[in-house]
Amino acid sequence: MADKPIRVLLVDDHQVVRRGLRTFLEVQDDIEVVGEAADGAEGVARAEELRPDVVLMDVKMPGTDGIEALKRLRGLGNPAKVLIVTSFTEQRTVVPALRAGASGYVYKDVDPDALAGAIRSVHAGHVLLQPEVADALLAQDDPQGGTGRGSTLTEREREVLGLIADGRSNREIARALVLSEKTVKTHVSNILMKLDLADRTQAALWAVRHGLTP
Repeated sequence: MADKPIRVLLVDDHQVVRRGLRTFLEVQDDIEVVGEAADGAEGVARAEELRPDVVLMDVKMPGTDGIEALKRLRGLGNPAKVLIVTSFTEQRTVVPALRAGASGYVYKDVDPDALAGAIRSVHAGHVLLQPEVADALLAQDDPQGGTGRGSTLTEREREVLGLIADGRSNREIARALVLSEKTVKTHVSNILMKLDLADRTQAALWAVRHGLTP
């Protein structure tokens, strides 16, 4: 039996952009566009209604922008992965979006095949973090504090954290460390709790900052 398609919600204030995205994504066998929204507030409402796997979220929209919408989704506990869509000139907006819990970002001129790959990647649990944005994040003051909290991690948790920073999904970490996926999920939860982090993106940044990458 084939896997269920990845359910995607499009949130962009430009109808022509949404139409173009839908046209391309609908020819992908493993991706299904389940809805659209023209601004952040509508995007939050539609995400709560449709419960998509991945939300493609524009940053700059009238009214409620993409970052505010992302914060609302996280406040509601919505589990959808959010992939921010931005232009190169708006790169500075990517940092607060990642801080708010986005799983990654793509530029608006992204190659269609790369876009489909990005959707599959964040759905699988990867964090899409381009080098220039990682540098910008690491250049900022560390909101999670120093290395002290890292001393509370077990050796296994440090291994898991390093693999998160390497962009591995839970399934890939389980294979690499010869563990069950359930055990990896437990380790990830413990890591987030001990380091007082909100999500895998923050965990990956913490690991890079403190030298825990493989």
